[in-house]
Amino acid sequence: MISYEDFKKVEIKIGKIISAEKIPDTDKLLLLKVDFAEESPRQIISGIAMHFPDLLSLVGIKCAFVANLEPRTIRGYESQGMILAVGGGESPFSILKTNDAAKEGSIVK
Repeated sequence: MISYEDFKKVEIKIGKIISAEKIPDTDKLLLLKVDFAEESPRQIISGIAMHFPDLLSLVGIKCAFVANLEPRTIRGYESQGMILAVGGGESPFSILKTNDAAKEGSIVK
């Protein structure tokens, strides 16, 4: 359990995936470029490749990301956030998408 004060520290924003590519020599990792209506897109590394055999299906999707995590290096690539998803294993997998009306950079409340 975390306190409400700790939860308030998590910044969840809507981002638009503008590109997706597999990270070489991995089965799970994708390098996503995500538009948060900032000066430049962010790079986010995510272990969701097995759920998206057609990487082009991710391009243009607006979905929820944790935007204020400390950057982390994964397999030599810096990740500047985390995509939010549900399922996996026995449950159906889905990223948390929104409709086109949601603006990039909007904060989830």
